[in-house]
Amino acid sequence: MDSEKVEIFITGSSASLLSREIATSLRGRAGEVIFHPFSFEEFLRHKNIAIPEDNRCLPPGERSLIEQAFMEYLVCGGFPEARDLDTAYRFQLLKDYVDVAILRDVVERHSITNFVGFRWMVRHLLGDAASSFTVEKFYHSLESQGIAISKDTVHNLLAYLENCFMVRTVWMDTESERQRMVNPRKSYPVDTGLIPLYDRSARANLGHLLETIVMVELERRRYDVTYVRTAEGYEVDFLVRIPGSRSQLIQVCADASNPSTAERENRALLKAAEKYGNIQLRLLTLTQDGSRISVPEGIIVQPAYE
Repeated sequence: MDSEKVEIFITGSSASLLSREIATSLRGRAGEVIFHPFSFEEFLRHKNIAIPEDNRCLPPGERSLIEQAFMEYLVCGGFPEARDLDTAYRFQLLKDYVDVAILRDVVERHSITNFVGFRWMVRHLLGDAASSFTVEKFYHSLESQGIAISKDTVHNLLAYLENCFMVRTVWMDTESERQRMVNPRKSYPVDTGLIPLYDRSARANLGHLLETIVMVELERRRYDVTYVRTAEGYEVDFLVRIPGSRSQLIQVCADASNPSTAERENRALLKAAEKYGNIQLRLLTLTQDGSRISVPEGIIVQPAYE
């Protein structure tokens, strides 16, 4: 690599080396390429559905087909091998993915001894998508169940799950490092197909599924993502910093057609915008019907699949 124009690609099981460990072994002379589950565009290609050139002006029949596919993508997720399986087999395959990641990428690699507490964390993070997570609260939750664990161990377990790409977390946007550390992070599974495996409510929360899809897509595009909480207590799902482009505040709402819901989401965006100045405001919904609302000037409202 020093004297010849060559490139070296290293692949293999993450049970042997995680991406950060490869970079360390090569003394920093490496660039990682992260492969996510299918994006929605890749999902459409897999189903042989034509991708429209301008998705903002679709005829009703074509839009209905896209929205139906998006709902399937939302619920079933984007793992390629799970795509064409029936529900029972898909659940089993995805559960096997989780078990392999837990056993090989975390338990064996880091010699985890508190397996009960670790299992509890996995179920919590995968089953309660787009929720706030604090080490302190989770530590006390385990303590109340009689599970002995230290706070340092909880910190480490969360880091292990992120390193093996099981979950992703988003910090609150703040200039103070102390504030960043003491405020909750929001956690997301790396794929929405994992959520039904551990969601004990037995009902699909479309808002949380949609927020997870958006978060993973933003990460796929390698954007810098945080969330915003205003002084008034309003929350905006994502602050997205895009190199070379305007930053964006993105609010995700499955159905904003209810006036009170729309007013709440718009209020949070406008309040947050006061702090960030020249920033683009965007409200993403599940379907076109859910985006047919009146919004203040400066807010773009559109279905997330667009």
